[in-house]
Amino acid sequence: MTVHFIGAGPGAADLLTLRGRDHLAACGLCLYAGSLIPQEILAHVRPGVPCINTAGMALETIVAHIDEATTKGHDVARLHSGDLSVYSALAEQLATLEAAGIAYTLTPGVPAFSAAAASLGQELTVPEVGQSLVITRTSGRASAMPERETLEAFAATGTTLAIHLSLQALDQVVARLLDYYGPACPAAVVQRASWANERIVRAPLAELVAESRVLAARRSAIIFVGPVLGQKSDRPLARSALYDPTHISRYRWAADDD
Repeated sequence: MTVHFIGAGPGAADLLTLRGRDHLAACGLCLYAGSLIPQEILAHVRPGVPCINTAGMALETIVAHIDEATTKGHDVARLHSGDLSVYSALAEQLATLEAAGIAYTLTPGVPAFSAAAASLGQELTVPEVGQSLVITRTSGRASAMPERETLEAFAATGTTLAIHLSLQALDQVVARLLDYYGPACPAAVVQRASWANERIVRAPLAELVAESRVLAARRSAIIFVGPVLGQKSDRPLARSALYDPTHISRYRWAADDD
């Protein structure tokens, strides 16, 4: 039998992928990550199939549930919030399943930073302004940062930062970035992106802490910093060659060609 790891998306139930929905509908056990998964997503599980909240469980307990279900001939749906590729604690689970000889699949989900950018009405890569996105976090009790992966090192590039799991340290984040981006650099905090109780704060970097005091510090949020966040009316946008009629690509001839 198979364990299907599913990225459930950032919160809104209709952002679940069709593949994820189908795995949920076919499973004999659903394990989900507590308050990070909306109940509407669990509605795709068949009536009578157990749905177990794994919040607070140790890895060994989670694997014990998986082992019991697969031994009985059931596929397992393992729901994670957002996308599996970022901050999902997936690697340790996969290593344990591989050691136990239990098969698994991975179904990606809409990542939180992508949903947050949509809430901002924002592209995160703008020609001649910022063409890279750094997804990072600050050190916390659960996980320390590698020595060379510092906010200062990433900020030195001047590109867009999407900082996860760090709202509780927002004042420290801003203090560490000010020398690199300057006090007027556009910044934003998106809390609970795509949920019904989503909150958005946009402010110059120097004012972000004060403006964000309305947010609940323990709620999930993403901090964005970078010039691409500037209001569209603040500056003329450089036009992408992708839609320039004079640009010839391997997929499209110039506009005046047959």
